[in-house]
Amino acid sequence: MKDCAKKCLKQNTDCKKTDCRYWIDYKEDNNCSLCAVEKNDCKGFTLRETAERMGLSFVRIKQIEDAALKKIKKRSPQLFEYLAKDDF
Repeated sequence: MKDCAKKCLKQNTDCKKTDCRYWIDYKEDNNCSLCAVEKNDCKGFTLRETAERMGLSFVRIKQIEDAALKKIKKRSPQLFEYLAKDDF
C-alpha cells in the first residue's frame, strides 16, 4: 500500500490528491481506492458497490467489466479461463 493511503487510514482523513491514480470521489473510503480495499478486508466489491464508489451506473460498470474480460480472453486465454471459473 502506498504511504499516502496508509497516512489517510491512520489519520482517518480524506485524500486531497485528485491527480493520484488511486483517487476516487468517495469520502467514506477516504477518497482512495486503496483505502477502500483495506477497509473491506481485501474481499473485493460487487459491481453495484463499485458503481456506487465510482459514481457510475451499474450498467456502465458491467460494460467496462465485459470489455476488460473480452480483451483478457483475446490476449491471455489461460488467464480468462482462470477468472471465468468463479463465475459458473
